Formats: sequence, C-alpha cells, structure tokens
Amino acid sequence: MREVRKAKFSFTKLIVDDEERMAAYYREVYGLHVVQRVRGESGATGESFREVIMGPDGQMSPDESLVMFKFTDRAAPRDQESILGFTTDDLDALVARISANGGKLVGQIESMPQHGIRVVFATDPEGHLSENVQPNTSHS
Repeated sequence: MREVRKAKFSFTKLIVDDEERMAAYYREVYGLHVVQRVRGESGATGESFREVIMGPDGQMSPDESLVMFKFTDRAAPRDQESILGFTTDDLDALVARISANGGKLVGQIESMPQHGIRVVFATDPEGHLSENVQPNTSHS
C-alpha cells in the first residue's frame, strides 16, 4: 500500500541580488510570468525583503511557482541561495515531524490572514532553510 504524502513540494525561492532583472530573465528564458510582488520582513531572519512571485500563466499556482527573493540590506548572495517551500493541510503536524526528525523551527507559526496562510520557517539537520505554509481553508 502506497503511503499518503504528508506535505507537497510547492515553490522555490531563489535568493538574488536584483529581483526585477532576474524575473525578466526567467520570463524570457522559461516563460514564467509575474503573479505578485511582495515586500516585508522575513520571519526567518528579521530582515527586510522584496520578492517577485512567478508562475507559468501569471496566476497563483499551488503546483508551480518560482520566487525571486531579495534581502534588501544584504550584498549579493554567496551561500544559502534558496529557500525550499512546502505546503501542507496540517501545519501543526508538520511542525511536530520537523522537530521529531532533527529539524529546528526558526520562530513561531505566524498567521497571515491578509495572505490567507499560516507559515513557519524551519531548518533541516544541516541548516537548510524551508518555508512551510498552510493555506487557510475557511472563507469568511
């Protein structure tokens, strides 16, 4: 019997120096289109950022997105150039599995109703960063 997946790989964030230039590159080379631009402060590091979310048809997709991610107060990246993104229907259960398997949370679960999500960052046993997202399923 095949095991049911507990979470689904959903998006990749590529840490870049110039998010607009890189978005243009991925649009031209791979046919990805800008879906949304976001500015904020990273729950993982407390640093300001800008990001350009891209998808295959210019619509938000749960199956395929690539994000050009710029820490605004950092020089060009030289390491940890990506943040793996996973979506789940049960963020609390995912957090328990992270801890049980040698991962560590980076901060607490945050509710972001303006984006329709709950989110928490974590590191794997080697320190690679992931952003773990639970879409809100209730509609108010």
